[in-house]
Amino acid sequence: MGNWGIIVFSLLLCSPLFHGEIALAAKGQEGSEEWGYVEVRPKAHMFWWLYRSPYRVENSTKPWPIILWLQGGPGASGVGIGNFEEVGPLDTDLKPRNSTWLRKADLLFVDNPVGTGYSFVEDEKLFVTTDEEAGNDLTTLLEELFNKDENLQKSPLYIVAESYGGKFAVKLALAAVKAIEAGKLKLKLGGVALGDSWISPEDYVLSWGPLLKDVSRIDNNGLQASNSVAQKITKQLQQGQYVEATDSWSELESVISRSSNNVDFYNFLQDSGSDLISITAMESSKGISGRRYSRYLSSLRSSLAATGGLGDIMSGVIKKKLKIPENVKWGGQSDSVFTKLSGDFMKPVISEVDELLAKGVNVTIYNGQIDLICATKGTQAWVEKLKWEGLQNFLSTDRTPLYCGGNRGSTKGFRKSYKNFHFYWILGAGHFVPVDQPCVTLNMIGAFTESPAVST
Repeated sequence: MGNWGIIVFSLLLCSPLFHGEIALAAKGQEGSEEWGYVEVRPKAHMFWWLYRSPYRVENSTKPWPIILWLQGGPGASGVGIGNFEEVGPLDTDLKPRNSTWLRKADLLFVDNPVGTGYSFVEDEKLFVTTDEEAGNDLTTLLEELFNKDENLQKSPLYIVAESYGGKFAVKLALAAVKAIEAGKLKLKLGGVALGDSWISPEDYVLSWGPLLKDVSRIDNNGLQASNSVAQKITKQLQQGQYVEATDSWSELESVISRSSNNVDFYNFLQDSGSDLISITAMESSKGISGRRYSRYLSSLRSSLAATGGLGDIMSGVIKKKLKIPENVKWGGQSDSVFTKLSGDFMKPVISEVDELLAKGVNVTIYNGQIDLICATKGTQAWVEKLKWEGLQNFLSTDRTPLYCGGNRGSTKGFRKSYKNFHFYWILGAGHFVPVDQPCVTLNMIGAFTESPAVST
């Protein structure tokens, strides 16, 4: 793992291509990394970063997989958050991460949709306004990367998404399946994993009040206030008032924050590290939750206070290493990404999950026990709405306990599977499951990707 620290400070460029001031492709030391921009539409530039695993195992029956990580927000950076805060080779102190998912697969991070992280648009009209548009841009990215690289084509691609990234994941998976069938995309889709994913916003907002009441975080007064706003959201969704429902979602978070004395939406056993009551009041006055990206970053508490955090390295040493254009500010357009998607933010994608299951795509769901924003209670509610023919058999199947490191005295989670549908309950984890429970999550990813690497 020590080599990863060297790579950060030692850069060898191998014939980068340039378009104006934008590096389209570059490689790190010994080809272990590649990164660059893909112009997914004219003047819309998406940034990607591929890590090739130093733990690669050759197995004729199990090809080495590639994981595409999709972050949430919308407007949160996978190249930044997913990489340095969660599953990449280095943490925000640029020190090796022992639980990196490179132990099981190669990793492809993207800043999606365009305008997120290092990705950018040259015209504000080019921001995506629907999840489907975001999925189409991602499909274009995959076509550009995989169709030109026979080595990439040898590895099955597994899409892993967190939070709002789950909506992008199902849209991308459907678009990719169609592109593969049409001969436009040369890859094998291995499956889709939805981690604490915003698949059915209505089911999540309806779960917040009852869940917090059950764990003594709010009382009956708070429950009544929460349910009142949640029911308003339900009516707005039924009437197709999606932008209004997004505003009401912000209002509901404010109600929850007041009633619970600032519960952490990413771990309901903790208080939020920021004043969410003031933040949500500001957002409501704007009529849209444009600061969610900042809250998303600040919620990752572990190393921010000690080092100045992710923003510093992404605007400093990492930006320099990757030769990002000087005028591109990491996260500079992220608020606009969220705002432009306000009409799709509260729309469900349950039917899209159904479609993937019907097509035989491996769909894996994992949820942190103490997450609130995408609570397990809400996830189970939308799963039970699936029309997939195997649902009843899935629901009647017994769960299998999960352990780590040979310690069977400590249950880390549960798994339930039927055919191509799998559900993981991860105990002791909040919204950021790989951070809270790295060992069991790494084993889960190994099983999901059918990695030839041995699990612990």
